[in-house]
Amino acid sequence: MRKIKRLIYRVKRVIEFIPVIWKGFDFDYGSSIELFKYQLKRTAEYLESDKAWSLESKTNAAKIWTAVELMEKVYNEDYALEYFDIIEKKYGKSNIDFVETGEFDKKGDPYYTIVDSYENNYTEEELSLIKDEKHSLHFECRTKQKKAHKLLWNYIEHNIQNWWD
Repeated sequence: MRKIKRLIYRVKRVIEFIPVIWKGFDFDYGSSIELFKYQLKRTAEYLESDKAWSLESKTNAAKIWTAVELMEKVYNEDYALEYFDIIEKKYGKSNIDFVETGEFDKKGDPYYTIVDSYENNYTEEELSLIKDEKHSLHFECRTKQKKAHKLLWNYIEHNIQNWWD
């Protein structure tokens, strides 16, 4: 009877993993992250359930949820993209336009440059200052993103061996 229950559990588990695996690609590390995150969520849900018997199971589940939340922030690039919100709040909504440079490649196709345009009218000098500030904020946010990535994996490394029941 125990072998049959174990077989049913494993078949059910494989079926539950199919949607995550189906969306994944072997060439994209993001697929591995999604699979790992899915497994962490399953583990946390188990540790929160009545099936878990360890005294630390609820604490470990909370730590796993923290890791999952950090993973979502890191791999959605929340920290790296903060500068867009800062610039928008300070200078208003903007659009990114592709403008022809007037130069052409060997086939005669035009080259383009990216130009930010804002809902507010700014002078060329103001636009230049905004561009410099945006560049600086972009660098700061990329640095923050890298720190968050490192923090995430340090956190996982520090805790993962205790995440079981």
